[in-house]
Amino acid sequence: MGKTAFLFPGQGSQYVGMGADLYATEAAATAVFDAADEALGFSLSGLCFNGPEDELRLTANTQPAILTASIAILRVLNEKANIRPDFTAGHSLGEYSALVAADALAFADAVQIVRARGQYMEEAVPAGQGAMAAIMGMERDALDAVCQEVTAAGYAVQLANLNSPGQIVISGSAEGVARASEAAKAAGAKRAIPLNVSGPFHSMLMKPAAQKLADKLADYTVNDAYIPVVANVSAQSVQEADHIRQALIEQVASPVLWEDTVRYLLEQGVDRFIEIGPGTVLTGLVKKVDRSVQTLSIQDAATLEKALAVLTEQE
Repeated sequence: MGKTAFLFPGQGSQYVGMGADLYATEAAATAVFDAADEALGFSLSGLCFNGPEDELRLTANTQPAILTASIAILRVLNEKANIRPDFTAGHSLGEYSALVAADALAFADAVQIVRARGQYMEEAVPAGQGAMAAIMGMERDALDAVCQEVTAAGYAVQLANLNSPGQIVISGSAEGVARASEAAKAAGAKRAIPLNVSGPFHSMLMKPAAQKLADKLADYTVNDAYIPVVANVSAQSVQEADHIRQALIEQVASPVLWEDTVRYLLEQGVDRFIEIGPGTVLTGLVKKVDRSVQTLSIQDAATLEKALAVLTEQE
């Protein structure tokens, strides 16, 4: 066996009921959800298990909810399998889960930070003024040129999530995203799909949120990571506390280099990717980069059992 990476999902992967079965049956998961409720001063666990969905979808709730569900699953996995990853990585918000997994951030601190991060991101741009869209079937350089042209005409838009070959999310002003979507289709993109999000994440319009996050992070301890964590902003591994802190601040208003992150991990010899947290989005994105690697996705008791059977066999 080569190397293993733990991957952690970001916003959009949440669903009502996530973590409920493990909370009911695994003490390690119960402890994580209870710690989150205590750290935040309200029942995040109740929101995860019972909804309502529109409240769970609010950025300031979604971010701590996904982080908590992911770490609850991780703690149960750690208890049941003797597996230490060679790298961790997370998509946007998921980078915080990756840092908790690498002991760079304490879980209770991370929950409070991402709750604030979600609030700052919601406040940065008034509702309706920003937008995001997924552009399918276009090369990044060509799409970048389209975005630069639209921005130069006075409508801010840029590449935000470089997810996989042929799937790139753009972000910016509502008008900029609309114009870039039309221009991309005219230039040969297969589809432009508007995303149901509350703001233009990972665009320069998030600069005010990045500044507030920098001030917030100053109140918390960031440790050196004991496992290399691949940062969204550079698609390179970071371990020093100062570099981690800087990467988290920059990440808010910078593109998520996810395809590059997967390619970096492949170059380092990773051939087993374990997605830990709600949904299977990252597993799908890894497969779009390289179908030959092993992928496992753990999001509930059933998928945990399946993954443990595979991991036990490989030990």
